[in-house]
Amino acid sequence: MKALVRNITHVRRNGAAERATALSTVDQVMVEERAGAFAKRSIKTSAKLAGLKLAVSMMDLTTLEGKDTPGKVAFLCRKAMQPTDPRYEVPSCAAVCVYPNFVRVAKKFLTRSTVKVASVATAFPTGLMPLQLKLEEVRTASRDGADEIDMVIDRGKFLAGEHARVFDEIAATKEACGEAHLKVILETGELQTYDNVRVASELAMRAGADFIKTSTGKISPAATMPVTLVMLEAIRDYFYETGIRIGMKPAGGIRTAKQALAYLVMVKETLGDDWLTADLFRFGASTLVNDVLMQIVKTADGNYQGPDYFSLP
Repeated sequence: MKALVRNITHVRRNGAAERATALSTVDQVMVEERAGAFAKRSIKTSAKLAGLKLAVSMMDLTTLEGKDTPGKVAFLCRKAMQPTDPRYEVPSCAAVCVYPNFVRVAKKFLTRSTVKVASVATAFPTGLMPLQLKLEEVRTASRDGADEIDMVIDRGKFLAGEHARVFDEIAATKEACGEAHLKVILETGELQTYDNVRVASELAMRAGADFIKTSTGKISPAATMPVTLVMLEAIRDYFYETGIRIGMKPAGGIRTAKQALAYLVMVKETLGDDWLTADLFRFGASTLVNDVLMQIVKTADGNYQGPDYFSLP
């Protein structure tokens, strides 16, 4: 029986790898032209305010620094729960993302809120660690209360063509997550081509990802609209084939409210209204939140507040 299970797993992972690799190439010109067009859309004031508040509800506030402390994490949790003055009726953020050793701290502050606790894992941001150590890190974060796990793929293995091994690591990580949702970070800035981004997206979804995510935010380029569009189209095609909705998270490099609204337009026109929810779309951009809050106040009151009016994320 064990041999049969191993054989079924082998066929499944190699079939997924072969299917992903056999995908038609991405039309670079079309992807970049379409992505550029989304940034030029004009949005009316009422729709703009609703869109800005929706963007806040989709944000994962993140602190992933060597100088992180429990106090810093607690402060971030409070900001995620109440981003600004209640009179502006701004919703809570979607999640707070921390290193595994701060999961318990975040969980303590967020237990009675709607804000999720996300934890990076699998040797973030490089992914260069033996698999068993990666999986133990995932299990620890999950046991400590993480609602979501953000893993990184081994880009070296992927670029070397070892797609089946990448599939296996994602599948093993998904199993180690237990009840936690799995976001798979592709680190698109290191994947070199749109074709590779498409293949990696397909592999991640077939291996069990609940979300696919562009970047760690630690290298440049991070999220871009053309790369995000390639990933959104992969999600769309996977949904048409399987009926399964996979989430999307662009992370890093999104700094202004105008950019955030352009991403929401792209999601709506590529995947439809069903994806305009924090359950299926997130922004990984802590520096974005204050600019969005500034625009909300401007739209509501008619006056700008300076950046120092809002607490740092």
